[in-house]
Amino acid sequence: MIRCRRRFLSVAAWLAFAVAAMAGPASRPNILFIYTDDQSYRTLGCYRDQGAWPWVRTPNIDRLAADGVRFTSAYGASWCTPSRACVLTGLLPHGIQGVTLTGIVKGSYDPQVCRHWPAELRKAGYHTAMIGKWHLGPDAGHGRNWDHSVVWDQRDIKGDWYNDQILSIDGAPKAVVPGYSTDVYTRFAEDYLRRKHDRPWMLWLCYNATHLPNTVHPRHKEQYKDAEAPVPPDVFPPRPGKPAHMQTWCQWTKRDDGMPLHGKGKRQQPLPEMVRGYNRLVSALDEGVGKLLKTLEETGQLDNTLIVYTSDQGFAWGEHGFAWKVGGYDACIKAPMIFRLPGWVACGSVCKQPVTIVDLAPTLLGVAGVKLPWTMHGRDLRPLLKDPAAAWDRSVMMEHFYLKFGEQTDCAVPAKADQGPLPWWISLRQGRHKYIRTLAENEIEELYDIEADPEELTNLALIPEHRTLLEGFRARLLAELKRTNAGLLKNLPMPK
Repeated sequence: MIRCRRRFLSVAAWLAFAVAAMAGPASRPNILFIYTDDQSYRTLGCYRDQGAWPWVRTPNIDRLAADGVRFTSAYGASWCTPSRACVLTGLLPHGIQGVTLTGIVKGSYDPQVCRHWPAELRKAGYHTAMIGKWHLGPDAGHGRNWDHSVVWDQRDIKGDWYNDQILSIDGAPKAVVPGYSTDVYTRFAEDYLRRKHDRPWMLWLCYNATHLPNTVHPRHKEQYKDAEAPVPPDVFPPRPGKPAHMQTWCQWTKRDDGMPLHGKGKRQQPLPEMVRGYNRLVSALDEGVGKLLKTLEETGQLDNTLIVYTSDQGFAWGEHGFAWKVGGYDACIKAPMIFRLPGWVACGSVCKQPVTIVDLAPTLLGVAGVKLPWTMHGRDLRPLLKDPAAAWDRSVMMEHFYLKFGEQTDCAVPAKADQGPLPWWISLRQGRHKYIRTLAENEIEELYDIEADPEELTNLALIPEHRTLLEGFRARLLAELKRTNAGLLKNLPMPK
């Protein structure tokens, strides 16, 4: 453990760490929960073995992985608001009550029905804070979920997503805060970490990077300018073995030379440049993580703080025609997930067990020593954090219901107006395989071997030799829907 971390520490911090190591891990550590937006695992150097672009440089986030546990198959929900609702409740969308969305950025939740676990952490003696993107309606929960808050509500966009955002600080009236949002959030977070805390704290730091548009800070404008980004093989249809809607789905136009283009008019860009701009956004994130690590070290809190780094979902760049999330494929929804805390989390380890953001709530409450305030769908990951190779024969389920929650999903096959741009779907990952069930009548199923076919191009569900495997995943899906009390279980459409 000590040898693993020596290169990161000053002499003073090294002495502090040695004392802490002798005393053992704290019973109630601080929690720094870093949550980014639409960030693919492929944007981080530490995921190079999982297909990250070979030219990305993220030394500070890589430090977290080198000193903790990195999950290779971590999944978010398919959309920003559902992902945040999942994180705050520990429930899958079909189990979340009291949330009503009337548009992508319009909606609300009932705090008496849709309870959030940070409020329970606060009752248990933690000082809680939230900084950054909220995106769950006008009530950000200051004074209920948070003792301190710096909130950007996505509905308040002035100019662009990244510069001079309109923020509400500690529930005060909203006002413009000058600066580049990634840097602004980091600065507020540093100020919070430097406070004199008389009790353990939890900070949920919600960056709005790497969400489109690719508004890059000028200091990164020329970064990666010569980097190559290969075009995925199925960016344009047809896509053999995919459901009917995937035979026409495409968010790209084809240039005369075949290059995929994204955007409209003068803002239209070729796919490689979109990928480069996307990764430039990550550079500001990585710099922010470096500043936070330095602040924790200088204040003597680094080794008494659980650091979690993840995102609400991933983001596809051309795969299966997407320039988006929302698809059931790994390119769309697989995100980074890293934990670091000496004494609690294995050092420099990789966990191949599939997990999801729904697992975060029971895990963080467990670390804080707080009993679950309600039955959650997620599982406590602490056994895997201690031993990433531990036996873990559990399925991971993900769902896409567009803007619907709770009993609104019971119909399984919604009216066209409630469906969104894609049909609803459910997927199940266990071991090396993933099963996707499109919630449409008389539609084919999908089954992929993620280890042998990470691009998800060969649908094993259509190959007779894999019939037994397919039937096993059908049964597992029904079992997981039953475990989580899904009302749609009785309305599932029959596959083709």
